[in-house]
Amino acid sequence: MKLLSQDQALSRLSLKNPVHFLALGFGSGLAAKAPGTFGTLAAVPLYLLLAQLPLSWYLVVTLVCVLAGIYICDKAAKDMGVHDHGAIVWDEVAGLLITMIAAPAGVLWLVVGFVLFRLFDIIKPWPIRWLDAKVEGGFGIMIDDVLAGIFALIGVQVLAAFIQ
Repeated sequence: MKLLSQDQALSRLSLKNPVHFLALGFGSGLAAKAPGTFGTLAAVPLYLLLAQLPLSWYLVVTLVCVLAGIYICDKAAKDMGVHDHGAIVWDEVAGLLITMIAAPAGVLWLVVGFVLFRLFDIIKPWPIRWLDAKVEGGFGIMIDDVLAGIFALIGVQVLAAFIQ
C-alpha cells in the first residue's frame, strides 16, 4: 500500500460531499494549525442552537451526532486512506456537545467546557490514550473524544456544583 502525504490524503475529500463536510467539521478541520481546536470552535454555534432545546432533545441530538460520527469519521478516513487524519474533526464536535450536557448557561461555562475538553483531548489521560492507540476505524476515531467529552463534562459539573 502506497503511503500518502497529508496533503495527498486531504485532496481525496470534497466539501461538496456531505459526509466529508461533516467529517471536516464544516470545513474547520482544514485549518493549517490546531485543526482539533478549530473543530471544537466549529461546534460552538451548533451547541448554542442545541442549548435552546429541552435536555432530553439535546441528549438525543448529541447521541445521534456520536453514532453518526462513527460512520462519518470511518468513511472520511477510508476515503483519505489515512486513519484519524488531523483534518477529521467531527469527533471534536461531538466531544464538545458531550462536555456541555446540562452545563450552566453563560459564556463563562462555554469557555470552561471548551478549555476542559481541549485539555482532556490533548493530554489524553488513561484510558483515553490507550483507546486512541488501540481502537481502529470510525469507532476508534470517535471514542477518545467521547471519553474526553465525558471527563470534561464531569469537570464542568463538579466546578458548577462548587461555584453555585
